[in-house]
Amino acid sequence: MPAVERELAIEAALEAERQFVLTLGGFALEVAGARLVTHEKIPAPRFNFVQELGVGRERQTAFFERALDHYFQRALRPTFRVPEPAPPHVDRGLRRLGFLPRASPLVLLLEHGGAPEAAAAGVDVRPARSGELEEVTEFWSDGRERPELRTALDVAWHHPNPHELLVPLLATIEHEPVAAAIVYRYRSVAGIHFVATRPSARGRGAASALVSYAAGARPGGEARLAIFADSPRLGSRLGRLGFSPACSFVEYELPRNAELALPPPGPPGPPQWRPPRRTP
Repeated sequence: MPAVERELAIEAALEAERQFVLTLGGFALEVAGARLVTHEKIPAPRFNFVQELGVGRERQTAFFERALDHYFQRALRPTFRVPEPAPPHVDRGLRRLGFLPRASPLVLLLEHGGAPEAAAAGVDVRPARSGELEEVTEFWSDGRERPELRTALDVAWHHPNPHELLVPLLATIEHEPVAAAIVYRYRSVAGIHFVATRPSARGRGAASALVSYAAGARPGGEARLAIFADSPRLGSRLGRLGFSPACSFVEYELPRNAELALPPPGPPGPPQWRPPRRTP
């Protein structure tokens, strides 16, 4: 793929991922050097991340303060995605703030057009039915945010905006649901999201069958497929299913025991602004 076409494909895939968060009720704020993707009602890193676009050494302090203030005011723990290789000053700045890189990079993979590996025998995949939304949502959330996620999926599934389409997929073994995923298309890219398998069914090829089905049946229409991998093992598996790495990010996160805290406001003082007074 030519370099210019590759860059356009990557940007389209990243935009489709942002739109996936937005269509489920989130929002994105663009500031100098980054995009802040936020979902206040689903406090998972998957929905709350900073996509670093290029922050200069002399401006990083103000940037980090602005970005963290945006999330900490909402009691959210964001992750920072920094394109590899991470600039040394950005790496040092994030570490000083308590953010640590995950062991493996986050890799964006695009389909390369080759024939995917055949799905495992005994696994059937199909689009979910409307009455199965609650059952499908259980694969991705078991906490208090489940009602919010279920409602958001229902709206995006049955009332899509122009240029988008959301299709939940369900994998079954002997008619028993064992895995689920979502294909979300925005314009020219269809992302495969939320691939999840029940613990009792892992190792039987259900997750791979979902990805193979998306590549073959294309429920998102004639669009380029994209998917993220957060481990070398998953990336290797996706390579056999017809995907190849397009770009990768160092993903920084706060340790679980880190406290979210803003500096104290200090003693009360006079107003910082006064209305203009009329001159006699």
